[in-house]
Amino acid sequence: MTDPTTLLMVGGPLAVLAGGAAYTRARHPAVHWAVFGLLISVVRLIGSYASVMEACGLTVPPSRLRILITRATSRREIRPVPPRRGILRPTATGLRLRLRLAPGQEPADVAASAERLRHAWGVHAVYVSTVKPGVVELRLVGFDVLRRVRMPGKLDAALLKVPVALREDATPYVRDYRAVPHGLILGATLSGKSMFLRHLISGLARQPVALVGIDCKRGVELAPFAPRLSALATDPDQAAALLPVLVQEMEHRYDLIKARQGIDPDTPDEEITSDIWGLPEPERPVPLVLFVDEVAELFFVATRKDEERRDEMVTQLIRLAQLGRAAGIHLEVCGQRFGAELGKGATMLRAQLTGRICHRVNDEGSAKMAVGDIAPDAVMAACTIAPERPGLAVAGDTSGGWSRIRTPYLSLGDAARTCREYAHLVPDLPALKPFRPTA
Repeated sequence: MTDPTTLLMVGGPLAVLAGGAAYTRARHPAVHWAVFGLLISVVRLIGSYASVMEACGLTVPPSRLRILITRATSRREIRPVPPRRGILRPTATGLRLRLRLAPGQEPADVAASAERLRHAWGVHAVYVSTVKPGVVELRLVGFDVLRRVRMPGKLDAALLKVPVALREDATPYVRDYRAVPHGLILGATLSGKSMFLRHLISGLARQPVALVGIDCKRGVELAPFAPRLSALATDPDQAAALLPVLVQEMEHRYDLIKARQGIDPDTPDEEITSDIWGLPEPERPVPLVLFVDEVAELFFVATRKDEERRDEMVTQLIRLAQLGRAAGIHLEVCGQRFGAELGKGATMLRAQLTGRICHRVNDEGSAKMAVGDIAPDAVMAACTIAPERPGLAVAGDTSGGWSRIRTPYLSLGDAARTCREYAHLVPDLPALKPFRPTA
């Protein structure tokens, strides 16, 4: 008969270990991955690599030279050749390894087998990216990083670059206004649009950038950030007065660029420019980002006079979207829907907004307005976002690619505190002083 004391000494620690593993997996997946999941996945990957590659159809017949050497040196069975595996590099959320493709293979072959690799190696997801011709990188994610978002500790900071969310492959989603000048954020009520906007504003508040807001909901979304805003319009009348001033500011910046282009034969090539970024730093105007919250409020009309005002505002927004990039003026437009039913000019304005973020929406039509014209495959993904996951969104780009992202929680008080802390960075723009909000 087994000694109860011995059974307790052996079984007790095992029970505690199993219970701890189950608890950390449910409550602290990052800890579970670091303690348990990483080692298990590495053992699985190394032990089954060749057989998994063969089962996924990622092997090729060996070369004649390889066959001759194998037959001459041993009596082993001649098996197909898998891609050459690089060094395993653990990360806080998974694993990374590079594969050198065998002759005749392409990255699409590996990407098509990503789901099979996920199940074979027991990880949450597998993502494939091309490093260079003939080399792909596998990013294995050990757990659902979008369930509890934790942004990476080290993030590259640069002018007009703001890390606002985490992608499903555990890399940060960075809003880069230099690469994507204008953006559109769509989503239903309580979908996470405001959280995304808070991260954008609090990130830009730390930079030497002019922030301008149009919030026709009486300022309930943007008024808390007033200490850092250079201008704020809280109703359509104020917006109608502010937009012509922004257009004039854009035209003034174009005059500066044209003055620099009074090209003399002896002018060095590096001093010839077509945007503000080629101007000398002392002469360069400060970048300006315009946030438009609930854009539909600018389109609604009740009288003929309102219709004329609407047409003027939409025309000015379209001009800013078409010409603003070279002048360092960028747009970030938010709303629940943004279709042709809003009125004349809506579709034309939307076409200029290249960066697209689609949170949970109420119908498929709204998702198509957001990402249907640049990434059709993302429409279904946007329609399946659950209400209990606010902040989850689909990010599309003009290349046709898309990915799921989620913004971490940021309270309104913390975002407002950041704006108060960096209020001294508000640039001196005389034309916008009449619209400066009272902090």
